[in-house]
Amino acid sequence: MTSPEKIWTAGLIVIGDEILSGRTQDKNIAQVATWLQVQGIRLAEVRVVPDVEARIIEAVNALTLAYDYLFTTGGIGPTHDDITVDAVAAALGVPVVIHPEARALLERYYETRGGLNEGRLRMARVPEGSELIPNRMSGAPGIRRGNLFLMAGVPHITAGMLDALTGQLEGGAPLLSETLGCWVAESEVADLLRQTEAAHATCQIGSYPFFREGRVGANFVIRSVSAEDLKACADSLTEGLTSNGHAVTPGGI
Repeated sequence: MTSPEKIWTAGLIVIGDEILSGRTQDKNIAQVATWLQVQGIRLAEVRVVPDVEARIIEAVNALTLAYDYLFTTGGIGPTHDDITVDAVAAALGVPVVIHPEARALLERYYETRGGLNEGRLRMARVPEGSELIPNRMSGAPGIRRGNLFLMAGVPHITAGMLDALTGQLEGGAPLLSETLGCWVAESEVADLLRQTEAAHATCQIGSYPFFREGRVGANFVIRSVSAEDLKACADSLTEGLTSNGHAVTPGGI
């Protein structure tokens, strides 16, 4: 369901002392903002807060009231200072519980990686009443509770979680997509994908590699809320791939 006349908004809380100290350079703000734009949602405010429960609670309470959606990045890992889940649960007034599906996912993931210990089990903890956000990069899922989304701080893991949420949020316009298939290693066309996406601000390109019939290939999924922009981006990517000697299969392989 969409409401084109409504401007949907989101807030983002970036959590972590390492961001504030400068030891780590944040990359999630840009990718969350870009992803939201493609969903027809505007990122309206970002707060960067330390690993202090009171500060996280304060930010969650303020931004939950101010915007339609709230995202957090960071602080949902296996160590004692990963306190996002506890802080968000406190802000919501609910207990922290072990999500059975998250536990099962982690048990499977770590079965050949030394087993599920106490630290790793922390990544199955969620505010009561939460759902999971799939994470194909590692065993630990993200967390969704209504219009609140708790995601990893590691940018490529965050990207995977955002991809799993694509098309799942109510926004200002329906999300359209077009798939192009190509027998090429995605690493060979990474620059082309990046340049094409940068040249089409309202579009997002997802790359999905595969190994089939003894060959390496990838399907490129282009998403946008604008049919005109989607076609322009698809045409541009097709031209770029073919000019580099790669045949394109519309609709995917």
